[in-house]
Amino acid sequence: MKVSDGMNYAPEGKAAPVVGPGEFVIAAVSLEHGHIYGMCNGLTEAGATLKWVYDPDPKKVEAFLEKFPQAKAASSEEEVLADPEVKLVCGAAVTSERCALGLRVMAAGKDYFTDKAPLTTLEQLAAAREMVAKTGRKYMVYYSERLHVEAAVFAGQLIEQGAIGRVFHVDGFGPHRIGDPTKRPDWFYEREKYGGILCDIGSHQIEQFLFYTGAKDAEVQFSQIANYNHPEYPELDDFGDAVLVADNGATQHFRVDWFTPNGLSTWGDGRIFIEGTEGYIELRKYVNVGNNDGVGNHVYLVNKDGEQYFDVNGKVGYPFFGQLILDCINRTENAMTQEHAFKAAELCVKAQMKAVKVYP
Repeated sequence: MKVSDGMNYAPEGKAAPVVGPGEFVIAAVSLEHGHIYGMCNGLTEAGATLKWVYDPDPKKVEAFLEKFPQAKAASSEEEVLADPEVKLVCGAAVTSERCALGLRVMAAGKDYFTDKAPLTTLEQLAAAREMVAKTGRKYMVYYSERLHVEAAVFAGQLIEQGAIGRVFHVDGFGPHRIGDPTKRPDWFYEREKYGGILCDIGSHQIEQFLFYTGAKDAEVQFSQIANYNHPEYPELDDFGDAVLVADNGATQHFRVDWFTPNGLSTWGDGRIFIEGTEGYIELRKYVNVGNNDGVGNHVYLVNKDGEQYFDVNGKVGYPFFGQLILDCINRTENAMTQEHAFKAAELCVKAQMKAVKVYP
């Protein structure tokens, strides 16, 4: 796992299968973003059988098969969608093309698991909602900064146990490293294709806000974007932040950017501060600056019992993936509700649409 490179960050956990070999067959279609590796890691560790991989670029397929040699290279997307054994299709397409892929997957009678952001426009959201209603299939989203981070999973467990009372405010910080800009694909710099920074990496922050506060809906009160240091890519937002107010009165501020210094041991110093009526939690997700060698999953809890620190690295696991498999089999919603996945997507699109450009 490349901890220095966010685009190819693919956490690996311990095997915790919820099904036996061959009981739940999946496929990977469209390998534009490295998150596809994390998605498939999580599902195969939970017992899924990865049967197919397809991408029009044979080099991407070859690299994928080195990591997942159990898969077979399909000759086309249609070959994958026609296979009755395949129950779930994972995809990491160009962001603006993720919805169209999902529509084809659901129309073929299969559940869909896409990288975030799951779509880039409200029109795509409406089409996805319509297809879910028509087919009964799932359009699930890899919001990895909560689902594939043990500190974030543990924070949810603490909140559920009442450790900090009612959560009423969340501050999120999601800096990322852009690395060598020339090594990013062209679509990464095209607004129509990547959706803007608040739609893209801002989707993680909004999803976490809804989850930790238990909110069903929210309003974007304020949002702004800028391109401070990449004039050669005029459609890139390298900074963005936003303020949201939820239907239950909880509030959020988050900041995302592409300014992680090269000297940091990981791709981004992601942090979350969760304020409750009886205490607060701080998550240092990927690094504890100056105190370790790039190991993350640090959780700080302050409440009536005092100050507590938890190192949860390798101790919590990633329950979402097993829950998703069982949801697909049993048609339940324990991993994530469809409405939650879509609401986070809706709000990140609205935050981007509403954003004021402050620079240049």
